[in-house]
Amino acid sequence: MNSETVHVPADKLRRFMSAVFVALGVPPEDADVCADVLITSDLRGIESHGVGRLKMYYDRIRAGIQSPVTKLQVVRDEGATAVLDGAHGMGHVIGVRSMNLAIDKARRHGLGAVAVRNSSHFGIAGYYALMAIRSDMAGLVMTNARPSIAPTFGVEPMLGTNPVTFGCPTDEDCPFLIDCATSITQRGKIEVLDREGRPTPAGWAIGPDGRACTDSPKLLTDLVARAAALLPLGGAGELLGGHKGYGYATMVEILSSALQGGSHTRDLLGWEGGERVPYRLGHFFLAVDIAHFIDPPAFKATAGEICRALRASRKQPHQQRIWTAGEKEHEMVRRRRAEGIPVSPRLRDDITTMREQLKLPDCALPF
Repeated sequence: MNSETVHVPADKLRRFMSAVFVALGVPPEDADVCADVLITSDLRGIESHGVGRLKMYYDRIRAGIQSPVTKLQVVRDEGATAVLDGAHGMGHVIGVRSMNLAIDKARRHGLGAVAVRNSSHFGIAGYYALMAIRSDMAGLVMTNARPSIAPTFGVEPMLGTNPVTFGCPTDEDCPFLIDCATSITQRGKIEVLDREGRPTPAGWAIGPDGRACTDSPKLLTDLVARAAALLPLGGAGELLGGHKGYGYATMVEILSSALQGGSHTRDLLGWEGGERVPYRLGHFFLAVDIAHFIDPPAFKATAGEICRALRASRKQPHQQRIWTAGEKEHEMVRRRRAEGIPVSPRLRDDITTMREQLKLPDCALPF
């Protein structure tokens, strides 16, 4: 990591982000929600979706393509299901309200499913799965995104990074939580590499000729211009299972658009007739109330036994540990609460720009 990187206490960074959102017109309670989603990402070590994303929301609100005031509309609400329209509001607020609705429905019916249209980027999908976990439920979360993944044997970006995220409680302090894109990587990680002056690994993205793209700043520009595309999980072709990642990305696209009558594929580009427009993203939230199936302690014991069996299995030579999903992030939270959130020089520049343009106080940041 760059030697000029500074570490900022999480609470100070959260307060700064909330102040930025409020200055942009986000109601204070909603601003706190947005800031909490972002700081949770940083605490878990997912730097691509934390404070590093703040400037993106800042730019979109100022450009008029994202509303700072979230006016969530109910399209349908029947039994265990609902369809909501986010009206291009704050994705984090839409996500929290939608998962809370799914959890309430699951308490009554065992399952609660909420489909959303016309939303915006909502941060890490894992945040909403953690909401279900804290309610002694399992959570499944999906969202589409602006096109960046090429279909197998194609080179045009057609699908978003489209995460499939699942979490559930265990009898351990750490829940099971898998939160990842259906592409090998996502745009935010390339943005981190760009800020750190590092190349993109070969095999993550391809150009129109099908060859690897490794120039991080150029790749970010080419992704916007649709002159490059990310590869699905498994990589190019079918030999290593690239068609499987492509298939799962398509599943997410369907569940994030077809159930709610929402937008998909090229309609999520954020441009129409040469003008910027809202991204019109769709989400899908599913909460499963464990108590409707089995006593929660029994479920947690089985889930914990599965995780422990995996970690105790035979290791590869020279490997010290086998991890289960969510463990590394769980440990990172403890570390970063003690050490603070790393902020690179490029990111400090963005923070300083927002602070100065919005005429905010220093918020006790150490720069």
